Amino acid sequence: MDPQAFVRLSIGSLGLRIPVAASKAGQIGIHASSSPCSCEIRLRGFPVQTAPVPLISSAEATPDLHSIATIFYLEESDVKTLLGPGRLHPSRAYLEIIVFTGWKGFHCGVNSKKQQIGKFRLQVSPEWGEGKSVLLHNGWTGIGKNKQDGGKPRAELHLRVKLDPDPRYVFQFEDETALSPQIVQLRGTIKQPIFSCKFSRDRRASQLDSVSNHRVSTTYGTDQDTDRRERKGWRVMIHDLSGSAVAAAFMATPFVPSMGCDRVARSNPGAWLIVRPDAFGPDSWQPWGKLEAWRERGIKDSICCRFHLLSEGQEGGDLLVSEILISADKGGVFFIDTERRTPSVTPLPSPRSSGDFASLGPVFGGFVMNCRVQGEGKSSKPLVQLAMRHVTCVEDAAIFMALAAAVDLSMVACRPFRRKPKKGSRYSLRWN
Repeated sequence: MDPQAFVRLSIGSLGLRIPVAASKAGQIGIHASSSPCSCEIRLRGFPVQTAPVPLISSAEATPDLHSIATIFYLEESDVKTLLGPGRLHPSRAYLEIIVFTGWKGFHCGVNSKKQQIGKFRLQVSPEWGEGKSVLLHNGWTGIGKNKQDGGKPRAELHLRVKLDPDPRYVFQFEDETALSPQIVQLRGTIKQPIFSCKFSRDRRASQLDSVSNHRVSTTYGTDQDTDRRERKGWRVMIHDLSGSAVAAAFMATPFVPSMGCDRVARSNPGAWLIVRPDAFGPDSWQPWGKLEAWRERGIKDSICCRFHLLSEGQEGGDLLVSEILISADKGGVFFIDTERRTPSVTPLPSPRSSGDFASLGPVFGGFVMNCRVQGEGKSSKPLVQLAMRHVTCVEDAAIFMALAAAVDLSMVACRPFRRKPKKGSRYSLRWN
């Protein structure tokens, strides 16, 4: 398998230092105890990121060199777009960080607008596309100009900007998961078949329903009325090119409507067990992860996907590594990235050490995988990216394909139970 070139741009070690003269003169209304500072981090073509900026009171103090404020992941085409001139953007792009105070003050009991302190700009240069680790900036820099004091900086910003190569394998399901599609690896315009995906709705108990110590109590029904009240028995088998099963995902807990409503709620989520072949026993499986999913109500509903790595006999138990909200209407991206802040429903615990991930399988530290899926009623062909450093063999990639399939099918399994499918929809025959 050949990886694609990706670049990881990390911005971290943020800190703000205000000169004593500027602070006493009242030019910057900042007080460490009451005025939090923040910044907007901008890179053309990417969503604006926001992050807090700690105030540094001591001249000798330095912010945490290992803290990460935000990360941008750039494909090879992204770098070329940022470097190359165009009709709309004749000059090269910049990484821009704009620093603000909290709220400047009050007027009639209402907060007034933020006060901009200054900005830092770093031009995108050819070294961004060289595929090497580069420290672009590390240390203090003046931001904002004080016209009353000879143009001296109003404040100093500390930051660390670093580029690292982050090669990835890119896969795509060639059709909807429920249609048992082939899975191909993408490399430019080349598509190389890697796996096949077999979906089924078997209601008979099998060895997968009692894998290792993770036994599941599930009653399988047969009539259509039961199926409309609960979605269960779905499973996906991932096969390699030789036809051998190399990973699987199956519903460990049925997706059922919670009491008094027509949706799968957080109080009773559906769940998938993600498994891989057991090296010590023929035709047996070893649990690897558990994916829970439910529907979050709001102005626009979301599907929450929560993923745990399962541990066998490890002190500390199972490890929560991702909890992501995906728009039920538009779809979105499920990802595992230990350095990226996630829009989760509940706060994720910090890993106790990088060894927690390594001891549980191929997942440890940094970006691991992402999976883009479509919203309800749309034809979804999941697109999956895997960090090359987490894939040592084809079987490692297969387990993530099983996880991606479970995320995609959860978008369907979490549909409201009373909603009637649109006439002519392919889902009208398949799911109801």
